[in-house]
Amino acid sequence: MIELGRMNTLEVSRVEERGVYLMDQDEGEILLPAKEVPASAGLGSWLEVFVYRDSKDRLIATTSKPKVMVGEFAALKVTQVNPHGAFLDWGLVKDLMLPFGEQKKKVSHGKTVVVRVYVDEDTDRIAATTRLGRFLGKENRRFLEDEQVDIMIVDWSELGYRVIVDGSHWGLIYHNQIFQPLTPGQTMKAYVQLMRPDGKLDIVLQKGGPEKVQQLTTKILDKLKSEGGYLALGDKSDSTAIRAMFGVSKKTYKKALGQLYKEKKITFEGEGVRLVG
Repeated sequence: MIELGRMNTLEVSRVEERGVYLMDQDEGEILLPAKEVPASAGLGSWLEVFVYRDSKDRLIATTSKPKVMVGEFAALKVTQVNPHGAFLDWGLVKDLMLPFGEQKKKVSHGKTVVVRVYVDEDTDRIAATTRLGRFLGKENRRFLEDEQVDIMIVDWSELGYRVIVDGSHWGLIYHNQIFQPLTPGQTMKAYVQLMRPDGKLDIVLQKGGPEKVQQLTTKILDKLKSEGGYLALGDKSDSTAIRAMFGVSKKTYKKALGQLYKEKKITFEGEGVRLVG
């Protein structure tokens, strides 16, 4: 059975000038255009192809792999907006449609938006949506404190950045936990700070506790060595400067300095710190 919007492995059943036909027991033959056919392909060959619908709604195959498949989230650029909706670059010749009704906020040409790709039940066409909520929080999963997760930045809210966690749950990075530039669609590792009763997650970019401070002390020592033994960034320095250099809060930075001072690896000098020895 063909999986629309996914990679499928199909057998070549017929070879013609316009391309080769791939056989599926349920859907019958599907064309793979000549320009897409590998040189080694022939009758009886098995090919891995992506199956979608062409401009006439016919099933068609391509050996190209799109940036995102059905059931996945991705950040895609808007290439066109017309009376039918918006269209997104997903790496294939035919752009992916984002219907007006599936736009949580109106999108514009050139904008990058985070979408989920799905198959419309009424038209059987592949489409995108920015209405992500109906796809998240459906799994009955418990997250542990400090558990490492994969996140995708979605958008900015009054409280902070909304993120998708492990492709299945909503998460939020609060303003006071953001120590680096973030952009929609960006992916990275992060950590669970708290799982709320509604299933949504509080997310932090750095692991809490002694391990985080220990990692920072190593970074500070490395920076001191590279700067000739003195760093004009002490425990009274501006939090913005600390965040810019080390990507941490002032509170965490002061803890790391305190640990290094107790270990007699640094001394405080003027507005900064000096390496001992």
